Amino acid sequence: VLAIRGDESNYSKVLSSGRTRNIYASDLVKQLVDLREAKFLDDIANSEPINFCIGVGGYPEKHVEAPNLKTDIANLKKKVEAGADYVVTQMFFDNPAFHRYVERCRDAGITVPIIPGIKLIDGVRQLNSLAKHFHVTIPDDLVDEIMESPKNVKEIGRAWGKKQVEELVNAGVPCVHFYVMNDATPSVEIIQELS
Repeated sequence: VLAIRGDESNYSKVLSSGRTRNIYASDLVKQLVDLREAKFLDDIANSEPINFCIGVGGYPEKHVEAPNLKTDIANLKKKVEAGADYVVTQMFFDNPAFHRYVERCRDAGITVPIIPGIKLIDGVRQLNSLAKHFHVTIPDDLVDEIMESPKNVKEIGRAWGKKQVEELVNAGVPCVHFYVMNDATPSVEIIQELS
């Protein structure tokens, strides 16, 4: 289970008396750990533990709501201490930033696997929309290359992503998560090529 709080919404459901709301992802992780261990709010006859692992989100460039990366990593550590088994990062386009992030997480005592999240840019509009909606930085070199040859954006994005994945795998990451929003084909091709 990937336990993420999700985006803020303007809708707030009215809670029944005696119920609570998960404010942070760490609250959801605690609830999932209880589920995994067959600890429920009410006694359920013949309940048994469920074998599953719990992942959480991490942000190499920091979560948009955190004042700084140090605070964000402290919040990530709370999720891990609550029972998370692994971390999947927000998409990023700069491998050195990911490696610095992992190093800072390790220095903070976070020892679970940290899985890099990769997104293959396949449209010029994504240069703005990814930055706006996911709060990520797109390197100048990548932006310049796409702007110089916008008709080749899919090939450029795929080549950039393939290079990222190749470098990450060679650096020993446990695996790679692809953010496939519409078309998995380029990601599958990269996986096949690097196999």
